Formats: sequence, structure tokens, C-alpha cells
Amino acid sequence: MGIRLKELNVLILSVGRRVELVKLFKKAAEELKINSKIIAGDANMTAPGLYFSDKFYQLPYIDSANYIEEIINISNNENISLIVPTIDTELSILSKNKKDIERKTNAIVLVSDEHVMTICRDKIHTQKWMEEHGFLMPKMLEIETVSSKTKFPLFIKPKSGSSSIGAYKINNIEELELYSKTIKDPILQEFAEGEEYTVDVFLDFHSNVISVVPRLRVLTRGGEISKGKIIKDREIIDTVIRLMEKLKPVGHITVQLMKKESKIQFIEINPRFGGGAPMSILSGANSPKYLFQLLLGEKLNYYENYRENIQFLRFDDSICIDGNMEVIEFD
Repeated sequence: MGIRLKELNVLILSVGRRVELVKLFKKAAEELKINSKIIAGDANMTAPGLYFSDKFYQLPYIDSANYIEEIINISNNENISLIVPTIDTELSILSKNKKDIERKTNAIVLVSDEHVMTICRDKIHTQKWMEEHGFLMPKMLEIETVSSKTKFPLFIKPKSGSSSIGAYKINNIEELELYSKTIKDPILQEFAEGEEYTVDVFLDFHSNVISVVPRLRVLTRGGEISKGKIIKDREIIDTVIRLMEKLKPVGHITVQLMKKESKIQFIEINPRFGGGAPMSILSGANSPKYLFQLLLGEKLNYYENYRENIQFLRFDDSICIDGNMEVIEFD
């Protein structure tokens, strides 16, 4: 087995259905022979990811007054070295409280600076920043200016949405009128054509790019990829690296874009682990392992030796728990 390195415990917040991610953090610690516990937290005690962790906590809801205080308490109780957010709604509050959490604990919060959050979480800010820095996005339109003479299809989505919730292709004026009334703070864009990619990027704590993995979105379900293919597209990789060097986030970043011929249009940037991140991790761009190495003080170099032209097919699985929140094993 070899000598175990020092203890490096990880707290994964809002773990939800991210069973694969929990398992991959455990596997990375095992491969590096690190004495590590993967602690999971969620406001919902039926979140499946809780039951694959070494220990779990019920967290307050993100908008609760004691949310940050509880994260600090858990981090101190469990000697946490790294706090990993997984959903968009917790990114801003963690970014605002990052320095305070790190001052009161021994943990690093894997979240980018507030200016990055402002750019990424608000689609209007994203659009403005991308245009200012020379990156293409579908043109934004004012809903009031659309008429029967406007070229359709268009695309509508919430200003601060995530996971494709409330995002729709609009084929005519009637559909626009319907969806603009039901979506909170909608924005309207030209419809981007081409192949859709999710790109997993990993940057160290100083915003140096370590890996860039484009994934062709073969099939999605509920806004999350269910079938994907790793494609080492040079144009996408180079353009995303240039984007990251301007934006300067940290950690695992998920970028969505459309590519038609050589035209690359960015759709959104999510500064966190995306639901399909395990595909890129398993292909060889092992961001949980990178994180442990960074915590151990290692310097990482840019890495592109992951497997390409492989497909991942994701599926659901089940666990059963009793009234005491204990997992029931079936023969």
C-alpha cells in the first residue's frame, strides 16, 4: 500500500446526484495514497450523493442566514482542506465569503473571484464582456423590437439561469409571447447553429490552464449531457485557452459553445464542475487528482494527453434507504 500522505479532506456542497464525482474524488485520493475523507452536504437528505460519501451533513438552504456559518463549522469539525461547490446558486455567496471562510478554517474554497462570478452568472454581463474581449456569442435582441419580419428561430432563456431550465428555441411570434411571460427576467438571442460542445477546463489556484477537454454533446436530458464524445478539437482548445487567460477563473470550469465549420460561438460559462465532468475526468484530465496535487504543493503543467474519440453513455442507478437514512443492501 505504501506510506500514506497527510490528511486532505474534501467537502462537496449541494452534492445532489453527483455520485460519480464523489467516487472520483475518493479514487483520486486512493491513487495518490492520501489519507482523505470525502464529506458531502446537501439541504435535501434524499440527495443520492450523500450516501456514497464517507460522511454527510444536512446543510441549511443557500439563502439561510446561517449557511456560511454552517460551512465554517463543518470545515473545522472535519478538518476540511478543500470546499467544492457544485451548483450555480451557491457560487456568488461563496465567492463573497471566500476570504472569511478561508480565514476561519484551514480550507481553500474552490470558487473564482467575485468579478468572475458577476461576468458568468448574469448572461447580459457575459455577453458584454465577451464582445469587449473579442469572443463570439449569439447576438442579443430586445424582445420589444421583434416583429413578424424578424428572422426566426431565436433562443430565449433566463438572465441568471442554469441547467437549461427555462431555455427554449423560439420559432415564431406566438411562442415568443408565451415564453416571455413565463420566464423570469428573460433574454433573447439569435439561434446558434452547429455542433454543440461542452468543454471541461481545469485551472490551478493561480488561474494557469492545466487541461482543456472538448466534449461533443451527442444527447442531453434535462439540460445535462447523457451521451458525449471526447474530441480533441484544436480550434476549440486554443480559443478556450485564450478565453481563460482573459477571464482568469480557478478550478474546474464548464464552457458551452456551438461550432459550425470554423466559427465558434460561446453560449455560457459555468465556473464549477458540470454534471458531465466525469467524462473528461475518466478520459484522463483528472481534475480531482489535480486538486489533491495542488493541495500537496505540487506545481502542475499543461496536460493534453487524455484519450480522444471515446464515447460516454450515462445512465441512472438506484439506492434504497430506510427511515434512519441507512442504505439498504439487496442480494
